[in-house]
Amino acid sequence: MAKAIHMMVRVLDLDRSVAFYRTALGLDVADRFDFDSFTLVYLRNPEADFEVELTSNHGRTEPYAHGDGYGHVAFCVDDLDGEHRRLTEAGIAPQPVKEFHRDGGLMARFFFIQDPDGYRIEVLQRHGRYR
Repeated sequence: MAKAIHMMVRVLDLDRSVAFYRTALGLDVADRFDFDSFTLVYLRNPEADFEVELTSNHGRTEPYAHGDGYGHVAFCVDDLDGEHRRLTEAGIAPQPVKEFHRDGGLMARFFFIQDPDGYRIEVLQRHGRYR
């Protein structure tokens, strides 16, 4: 049986990205591996074993193009409104909270933020299938 272990994004400024993920999602550095031409930083928190891998290619000066295939990564929280306020106060500028309804019931409450490299992150209220 396969187990999801991490997602990877390429970042331009490693320190800025580590600070963003720490502030926005409470992810801390679990491991860091420096190589001649790139650095890998794995981020996680006590909520799950799943990690965000940041890859920084040394000497890169131009932002990465996401193309039209990238969508988003999602995280769930216990208090969506509280997280929205906290992120707003931290200067992260979350988009407005939205709701999806299906078959007469609430399917999801969520909002999006963007990391410093423009990757979209969905933040969902812990509810239903989003646990």
